Amino acid sequence: MVPENLRELLPEFASDRTFLSALVVCSGASLVAVRWLKQRNIRKKTEEAKKRSELGLREMERAVQRFKKENPKLDSRTILSMSMVDLADGLQNGSISPESVLYTYMGKALAVHREVNCITDFIQECELQLQELKNQKEKGPLFGIPFSVKNSIPCKGYDSASGLLQFHDVMDEEDCVLIQVLKKQGGIPFVKTNIPQALFSYDCSNPVNGQTFNPLNHKKAPGGSSGGEGAIIAAGGSIIGLGSDMGGSIRFPASFCGLCALNPTVPRLSVSGMSIPVAGQYVVPIAIAPMANDVDSLALFMRSLLCDDMFLLDPTVPPLPFKEEIYSSSEPLRIGYFDNMSYFPAVPSMRRAVHEAKKLLEEAGHTLVAFSPPALEGGGATEMFCKLVFADGGSAFADKFKGNILEPLHQGLVSTLRSPVFMKKMLAFFMKPWSPRISRLLSTLSSSRSVKTLWAAQTEQQEYKEAFIAEWQKLKLDVVLCPMLGPAFNIGYPGLLFAPICYTVLFNILNFPAGVVPIGKVTEEDERQMKNYGSGYDDEWDKLMKKAIESGVGLPLSVQCVALPWQEELCLRFMKEVETLAAAKKRF
Repeated sequence: MVPENLRELLPEFASDRTFLSALVVCSGASLVAVRWLKQRNIRKKTEEAKKRSELGLREMERAVQRFKKENPKLDSRTILSMSMVDLADGLQNGSISPESVLYTYMGKALAVHREVNCITDFIQECELQLQELKNQKEKGPLFGIPFSVKNSIPCKGYDSASGLLQFHDVMDEEDCVLIQVLKKQGGIPFVKTNIPQALFSYDCSNPVNGQTFNPLNHKKAPGGSSGGEGAIIAAGGSIIGLGSDMGGSIRFPASFCGLCALNPTVPRLSVSGMSIPVAGQYVVPIAIAPMANDVDSLALFMRSLLCDDMFLLDPTVPPLPFKEEIYSSSEPLRIGYFDNMSYFPAVPSMRRAVHEAKKLLEEAGHTLVAFSPPALEGGGATEMFCKLVFADGGSAFADKFKGNILEPLHQGLVSTLRSPVFMKKMLAFFMKPWSPRISRLLSTLSSSRSVKTLWAAQTEQQEYKEAFIAEWQKLKLDVVLCPMLGPAFNIGYPGLLFAPICYTVLFNILNFPAGVVPIGKVTEEDERQMKNYGSGYDDEWDKLMKKAIESGVGLPLSVQCVALPWQEELCLRFMKEVETLAAAKKRF
């Protein structure tokens, strides 16, 4: 770059080689200086965001110490050992004080954070809300229940930056609708939890808040993008929390951390005010959804949310109250099941989990029917997901990282999205012989993008949904049992393995309610069988999958429980059945 005021002097000095050489050197030095200043500004903003988070945590620590000093006989252990349903009962009848519950969980959350790095913000207004609740005459169903909130879910006075610097000093002016409803029902949001940068990963790390670790094994990822939620709940620092899911983002943490989660039909629960990874992308909808230690906690949360307050605050939500008779039914179910997806074969432990659940359900009197999801060409659900979410070739998503330190887990994806189309096509061509799955994914990302191609992808999505429902109804199914990706991956590997999200994104594309329930644990035999694992492609992804889940003996395994749209109560009832049967087997 030549400064504007020097351009008019160039003709006069055009023959002066010394001057021109100096000018080139100065221009180069200017570019280097500009880049250095930009990087320094990014580092400065990153440090400022970190300090703001640390200040909040110090305030949280002071509040806990103050309460403990005033209440030296606080029985924290008993409170932390109670289920959410029992805790809610105790708060309703007055045998437990809301102060003791809030400060107990605040103290435990701090201890968990020091272990696994899962909190981004302390919601200081929780103390004021506690005092307001005490003065209310009527108690909502969640009276005094503290809950954690994923960083990207708007809470008034806090950012929902998702690890992106451009949003770290942008504070939300209002609570999103679900937070407002939960507060009206007596719930107390008290911390916001960590996420991967820009949400688009099932690992959990960003340059501001760092890496969150799985509390069951610190060498493992907690899942993502609601990874902070998974970690804090699994380690006992929160009894229930709100995450979000557009491709498996609550189901991955639930699977990796041994929790229960429900991803509902959108918009059974309001998503008003929610931040999404790519603004304007609604073809694959994002849900706000709960995670907890057990299914009854999820049911209590859903009962509380499906109320007049939500229907009034967000008229786009269908006014469908919780159907208690469906959740509490004991009628035998007709259950479809599948244990594998050919695009990315399930590992032995995933398939075993499905068959263990199938056996338990059959023994309990339910009917199990083999169900084959209609075939998808090429890259299956993962490819269709990319066609819809990256309908612009991924440029809008890649632009989010401008002016940011790029987290390593995103480097491969963002570099690919930023690459010129011809380069993606060349890579796809050269990789086809030895890695056809990666080649197809690159081809999907490099195909021409227009309104016409987007409409074609949406048509494909709708036709597939109709075919899926037709097959479901042909077999007269109530629900479907299928694999859930797991066990927990070693840290770093979720960023290298995009393809296996096919097990979760399938139900986001269909917009079916899908829940996750733990069913067992990884055995040494599961690990031995991984030596023979392969997809038939014998490519890099096969090798990476083996490395991703190695050393996982003892980690939780889960299954997915799926229902048709708007049948969340039936999905929860099915999840409860699996949970109850698995618990009974464990006792004996």
